[in-house]
Amino acid sequence: MGFKLAVLPGDGIGPEVINAALQVLDVVSELGGVTVERETALIGGIAIDESQDPFPPATEQLVHAADATLLGAVGGPKWADGPKTPEQGLLRLRASLGLFANLRPFEVLPGLEEFTPLKRPFQGGVIIRELLGGLYYGEPRGITAKADGEAEAVDTARYTTAQIERVAHIGFQLARQRGVPLMSIDKANVLQTSKLWRQTVMALGQREYPDVTLAHRYVDAAAMEMVLAPERFQVVVTENLFGDILSDLSGGLVGSLGVLGSATVAGIGQGKGLYEPVHGSAPDIAGRGIANPIGAIWSLSLLLEWSFGLQPMAKLVQQAVRDITQNGIRTPDLGGRATTEEVTEAIIGQLRRLSENVTMDRE
Repeated sequence: MGFKLAVLPGDGIGPEVINAALQVLDVVSELGGVTVERETALIGGIAIDESQDPFPPATEQLVHAADATLLGAVGGPKWADGPKTPEQGLLRLRASLGLFANLRPFEVLPGLEEFTPLKRPFQGGVIIRELLGGLYYGEPRGITAKADGEAEAVDTARYTTAQIERVAHIGFQLARQRGVPLMSIDKANVLQTSKLWRQTVMALGQREYPDVTLAHRYVDAAAMEMVLAPERFQVVVTENLFGDILSDLSGGLVGSLGVLGSATVAGIGQGKGLYEPVHGSAPDIAGRGIANPIGAIWSLSLLLEWSFGLQPMAKLVQQAVRDITQNGIRTPDLGGRATTEEVTEAIIGQLRRLSENVTMDRE
C-alpha cells in the first residue's frame, strides 16, 4: 500500500513541528506496513524569499499530484508589510485544491484540565469552517484613497447556496455519525449572507437529514456560550470568518492552540486533503526546540484517517498523545520543560507500546 505526500514546512516553527510529525509517520509506516513517498516544497514567506511567489507553480503542481498535503505554518513580521504576503500563498493553496471544509477538532487532553478556563474536563467537539467563501475571498476588496485625503477599505462577503450546502452536508453527516445535534452558527439578524446561510442549512436539514437535530446560534452568543457550556458544541458548522475566530477560541478552551490540528477536505471519503496545525508560525520561538508538536502530530492523525483510510492507526496516534500528556510530558506553552524532540519521542514510544496488541488493517 503506497501513498504520495506533499510536505510544506513553511515558516517559523513550521519546519520543526512538521519534522516531528514526519518522525511519527515513519513509525506509522513501519507498524502499518505502508509506504509513503514524500516530497517537500516551499510555501509562504520562505517561498517569497526564494521565488518572489508565496505559492510557486512547482508547489501547486506537487500538491495536486499528492494524495495529501501536510503543512506547517506560514507568516511572520518579516513579510507582513510586503507587496506579497505568506497568507496570500495559503489562500491560493486552499483555492487551488478546492478543499472547502476545514475541520478543527478540540478536546481537553488528559492532564491539561488546569489550563482550561473551566478547570475541568469537558466533552470536545469539532468546528467545521467553510473555507473558500465569505470575506476572505469576496470581491471587490481593497483600500482606496478618497479626494478629501481619507482612505476607504472594502471587503466583500459572498456566499452561494451551493457553497453553503456542500459544507453543511459534512456537518449533518458527522452529527448523524456521532448521534449529536448539529449547531449552525451565523449572524442572521444582521448579515444577508447569514440569512442565506440559515435558510439554506434549515432547508437542507428538513429535506435530507430529518433525523439530525439542528440548532442555530448567532456568533456573538455562541462565543459566550462556548465558554460557559462547551458540551453543547459537539459538531459545529459555520462560515469562514466565524470559524476562524471560534476555532481559536476553542484553543483557549482546551489550554493551548499548540495541541490543535486540522483537516481540510472536500467531503467525507473524498481522499485528498490538506492537514495543518491550527497555531501560527510563532517566529519568537523558532529554532529554540520548544515548539509544541502535538498540533502537527494530531493533524497527521487526521491525515491518516481522512486521506489514507488508516483509521485504527489514526486512533492509536491520538491515544498516544493523550497518554503522554496524562503523564505530564509537556512543552513550555503548557507549563512543562520538555523539548519538541522529547515530546515527539515520548509519543513515538507510547505509539509502539500501544501497537503491540492492535491490528493495523485499513478500514
